[in-house]
Amino acid sequence: MNTTAKEINRKNEMLHITLKGGLVRVLLADTTGLTQEAANIHELSPVAAAALGRLLTGTAMLSVGMKDEKASVTVQIKGGGPIGTLCAVGHGGNLKAYADNPRVNLPLKENGKLDVGGAVGTDGRISVIRDMGFGEPYVGQTALLSGEIAEDFAAYFTVSEQQPSIVALGVLVSGETILTAGGILIQPLPGCPDEVLDELELRSPLFQDISREMTFADNEELMNDWFRGMDPVVIERTPLAYLCECSRERMEKALVALGKNELAEIIADDQGAELTCHFCRNQFKFETCDLKALLEKATHD
Repeated sequence: MNTTAKEINRKNEMLHITLKGGLVRVLLADTTGLTQEAANIHELSPVAAAALGRLLTGTAMLSVGMKDEKASVTVQIKGGGPIGTLCAVGHGGNLKAYADNPRVNLPLKENGKLDVGGAVGTDGRISVIRDMGFGEPYVGQTALLSGEIAEDFAAYFTVSEQQPSIVALGVLVSGETILTAGGILIQPLPGCPDEVLDELELRSPLFQDISREMTFADNEELMNDWFRGMDPVVIERTPLAYLCECSRERMEKALVALGKNELAEIIADDQGAELTCHFCRNQFKFETCDLKALLEKATHD
């Protein structure tokens, strides 16, 4: 692989890869563009951009297999750190996310890297809610290990889904610019022999600084380099995008969901209401007359 950075045509894309004739499943994602969009929307500090970018990539790995338009996965991380709650939602390749404190700043770690673990904290859980669009959503939770997010996703897969996994997530930030963002998920499938597992373990250090590796090569070059001799095959490509589906209609439903009494109290203040979407920061203003119409509708429904 080249050892100097080069101009790469970045794609917001997830590669679905098999190794050793289908014995191993790999998801390899480039999320640079959508992480930049999240950083622009939320005016993220460098450490918040690193945390939210990692979360977006991990959520994409959980959501890309969801083809039903009503299905979605929500990942929430509460670690007790100064960034507060992190939340991401994915449906297929469409993703959105927010952080409670997007401007959090912390000193760099001794190794010169962003202190994502310090921002997130370790006193809490990663929660994954899979909503298939019918029946009760499935909720899985595991305790946070490091707050660095990749290790926490790996623990979730291993403990909650009983699927041993290698996970690497990374975001390389320069000021307000996301240079690279992405990640890899490696999962041996049932029947995978021990010698293949041993080979994956030996190669795992190659993935750990994935955001810097991405400055030298695109996903396919990385795949061919990292898995040389393991017969890597791309079986599917999923485009990824930052997309929020909020609308005035959804905000109206949120206001109605407050209940008639609380809606009546807002109307009595005669100052209207302004709602801001957590995920895209779009604002929706409702005058008192709008609220009265919603209350009238709720009363007759």
